[in-house]
Amino acid sequence: MRFCSRPVGRNVIWLVFLALLPVSFAQNPTPGKSATAFAPLQQWKDAVVSGNTAALKAFYSTNPPAQIATPVGQIGADSEVSFWAGLKAQRLKLDILQSDTPQTGVRQVIFQAEVRSGERTLYITEGQLWQQQGEQWRLAAAKRSGPARLQQPVSTSKIIYAPGVDAHTEIKTALAEAAREHKRVLVVFGANWCYDCHVLDLAFHRPDIESVLQKNFQVVHVDVGEGNKNQDLMQQYQVPMKKGIPAIAVLDSNGKLLYSQKGGEFEKARALAPEDVLAFLNQWKPPAHQASSPRT
Repeated sequence: MRFCSRPVGRNVIWLVFLALLPVSFAQNPTPGKSATAFAPLQQWKDAVVSGNTAALKAFYSTNPPAQIATPVGQIGADSEVSFWAGLKAQRLKLDILQSDTPQTGVRQVIFQAEVRSGERTLYITEGQLWQQQGEQWRLAAAKRSGPARLQQPVSTSKIIYAPGVDAHTEIKTALAEAAREHKRVLVVFGANWCYDCHVLDLAFHRPDIESVLQKNFQVVHVDVGEGNKNQDLMQQYQVPMKKGIPAIAVLDSNGKLLYSQKGGEFEKARALAPEDVLAFLNQWKPPAHQASSPRT
């Protein structure tokens, strides 16, 4: 994504940047794009990890003042420095999603930060606009997401819900496999356009969560489209579309409904922690005496 397609004055470029950068960052068309190393960003990262607030504050423009957009509104550089220093990062990994130079003396960067502090890991996505002021690079503007416990998708281009698939047949096949392997069936209603469906899909691929899924569940993804597909299955499994997606139902290997999501519990998957997903799976996995070796 390019935020400026032609040169503009430096006195307005950060306003254009803030206006065009989406809060969720899910519109970025080039996730994982490699970029030439940008030394000021590495120095900024080092200041965050060291907790050196004075060094960190020095990276933010004062004339004009840096403009920082967050999910709760605009804040100043002091508040932004307090935010990053307050994370007490012991390790900070930056996955650079995009880095380019729209004009001389200006650098725009988008990254997803993985912040490790003790046993806690947080994910934050941020776009930064750097401006060369004299001999120094300063942060003129930034726009970031709030911290999340689950990794957030930087693109919704992945096809989770394959078009043209007969969900009824998929569930029938999953039930047969679940009976053979002493598992349960996890029916996940969603759509490819749904941001939180991609959050949940990423969570399902975390090693700690994936191991529980593979051992105990057959997973079926059911496409609801724009609310006009597979509504009979949502009704059958008592999952109300009006409560949002992703939505989950749990079946035993005989097809008996054990759990249906009636309150939108996974609809805001972006706000969940790994422990929340694991607790749900452990609650609804088959009893230990059933989850034994597969039948021969």
